[in-house]
Amino acid sequence: MKAMQFSRPGEGLRLAELPTPEPDAGQVLVKVRTCGVCRTDLHVVDSELPNPKLPIIPGHEIVGRVETLGGGVDRFEIGERVGVPWLGFTCGTCQHCTSGSENLCDDASFTGYQIDGGYAEYAVADARYCFPIHGDYDDAEAAPLLCAGLIGYRALRMAGDAERLGIYGFGAAGHIVAQVARWQGRRVFAFTRPGDVEAQSFARDLGAEWAGDSGETAPERLDAAILFAPVGSLVPAALAAVAKGGTVVCAGIHMSDIPSFPYRILWEERSIRSVANLTRRDAEEFLALAPEVPVRTETVLFPLDEANEALRRLRSGELRGAAVLTME
Repeated sequence: MKAMQFSRPGEGLRLAELPTPEPDAGQVLVKVRTCGVCRTDLHVVDSELPNPKLPIIPGHEIVGRVETLGGGVDRFEIGERVGVPWLGFTCGTCQHCTSGSENLCDDASFTGYQIDGGYAEYAVADARYCFPIHGDYDDAEAAPLLCAGLIGYRALRMAGDAERLGIYGFGAAGHIVAQVARWQGRRVFAFTRPGDVEAQSFARDLGAEWAGDSGETAPERLDAAILFAPVGSLVPAALAAVAKGGTVVCAGIHMSDIPSFPYRILWEERSIRSVANLTRRDAEEFLALAPEVPVRTETVLFPLDEANEALRRLRSGELRGAAVLTME
């Protein structure tokens, strides 16, 4: 099979011809149709996340068809369309796993990080961590739901019942969360890179009642803010923007250092919390909810061998919506 492989820090991905993997017991072999390009992939390739399996095939927003069933797998049929997300394995027995917090499992493994992912024509996945795709999404439209959607949904839940919601960083996750938030009756305020008028227009098109630069002040105090941009200096900015009792949710797996800030902007029972990974329950709930909203994803397609260009454009903020690799 063809795959884009990351082998050495400081280098990009290279196109490789590799043996098609075979599923073990409990696994499925997926013939990949599309794979979303996530900022987490960028963190892996830019060596901002520690200890990836090397060489690794990145990609954890996988949409494809079941090609082969490993022993004991009976929840899918050959040819069934499935999605494969970031969380690829948990032990199932630790305190976190048995208390509904499998996303915090100390022995978890992650797709495209410790487990070869979807920047390839085929991928093997644990059947327990594969999910049917609901609705009339085509393969490219469905791909961003598998991480941008799932992590965004988990972050939105952590924002509680906030009516006035700030979204910092209006890319793949932001444009999905905005749609869900508006469907829930929330008011959305979007913050983008300075001068990114296209992203601000995009946010208004999706129902944001205000959109501006990340350094600007929203016209009203926010009840909660979700940070998708991996910029530590936005944490005190968001704290200063939320009202008493407000919450700042840091939704990325990596962020630059948070600068010191005066206690007065945290006082009055404001809080900061992070989102770590996702659970199978998140996936089941969100993938059922998305067609009800309905969430519509905006995508920019790249052939598999242009994965480096997709990552470059993501890094530079040139994308509107989500980048998706296609195997066709």
